[in-house]
Amino acid sequence: MSDANVENLRVMLGGLYSTETIQALLEAWRRGEVDLALLDPEVTYEDYDLPDHAGEVFSGHEGVLRAMESWSEPYEEMTNELQRIVGSGDCLVAIHRFRARARHTGIEFDQPSAYVYSFRDGKIIRIQGFWDPAEALAAAGLEE
Repeated sequence: MSDANVENLRVMLGGLYSTETIQALLEAWRRGEVDLALLDPEVTYEDYDLPDHAGEVFSGHEGVLRAMESWSEPYEEMTNELQRIVGSGDCLVAIHRFRARARHTGIEFDQPSAYVYSFRDGKIIRIQGFWDPAEALAAAGLEE
């Protein structure tokens, strides 16, 4: 258990979300410009956010990319600003501010979102996405 995971996650998320939009991040990822060193090759992403993907599990680096593509597709514009990281050691919760505009309706969203990150040997082995930060904290066995 180490607080190095907190700093490594902060650096990774800062790099991922330094682009203006999630769409720009996906384009950079496809060009090989995203550092995936913190993601274990066997990483899994479990989606509890989108109704049509709830409970779906995406595996490996390509699976995480597919997950990001699937949850960004409905939006014309989307950002996910890191607000804070809760926890220490091998289980962390990153709480974000999600802002987006729907592609076909123009409906705008501004709400919290959260991700549980589980580490093994200093690498992220599991990611779980939630709309409600309280649900993410409960899933991780953490509280603020």
